[in-house]
Amino acid sequence: MSMGDGFRWVTIHHPDHPELEVTLMVPGPPLDDGMAEAVRRSLAAGRMGGFGLATDDCHGDYEKLSARGVEFPQPPADRPYGIEAVMRDNSGNWLVLVEQKPYTGSDFPHA
Repeated sequence: MSMGDGFRWVTIHHPDHPELEVTLMVPGPPLDDGMAEAVRRSLAAGRMGGFGLATDDCHGDYEKLSARGVEFPQPPADRPYGIEAVMRDNSGNWLVLVEQKPYTGSDFPHA
């Protein structure tokens, strides 16, 4: 998937386990320049890991998890591919909740 401005990603999965996907990308939009640079430095130093979790109700899960004390550096936000929220676990790892919606490359403002 290409979002324009040089930002793109590819998602892969094993045919026997389509529920487990791995997304590969270079940091860029929709992150601002400062955040993208921070992510690049962390990746280069081997200090950053994270994964995404699919959900059917990003706003609802955000409310439930926030009430239990989960830290969200980014609350639910509309993206061309769905609704996304970023949380951290108690070890500082980033986890992304994504309520995906159908999309194509033309849905992205940078395309």
